[in-house]
Amino acid sequence: MHTEYHWWIFALLSAIFAALTTISAKIGVESVNSNLATALRTIVILVIAWGIVGIEGQFKSVFQIAPKTLFFLALSGVTTGLSWLCYFRALQMAPASWVAPLDKSSLVFVILFAALLLKEPLTLKAILGTIFMLAGILILVV
Repeated sequence: MHTEYHWWIFALLSAIFAALTTISAKIGVESVNSNLATALRTIVILVIAWGIVGIEGQFKSVFQIAPKTLFFLALSGVTTGLSWLCYFRALQMAPASWVAPLDKSSLVFVILFAALLLKEPLTLKAILGTIFMLAGILILVV
């Protein structure tokens, strides 16, 4: 297998870890404020991410990052934080089997934003796939 095909392994692992995140978060927010729960899990993420950066010897690279890149990484951090604050609050209020599918409707927004902002092609395949995903989400949630 060529390395250019390895992206899907990480994407699949991301999906598996996201599923486990939902289950562990649902259990974790049962008796604690959802914002506090998000803050605590963020500390764990911070330690793991910087630990990996240290193991890879990438600390010095931080000072070589272009301002535009830093801005968009920071923006990504802000949107991630807001997403998780909302996600944990939703998990406190509803079953995980309702919250997770609706959260995955982000696919629709990714495809839309990618077409509008990144000029990625909006293919018939992407449109049909999105319609089927939305149908599945509606079946699960409604």
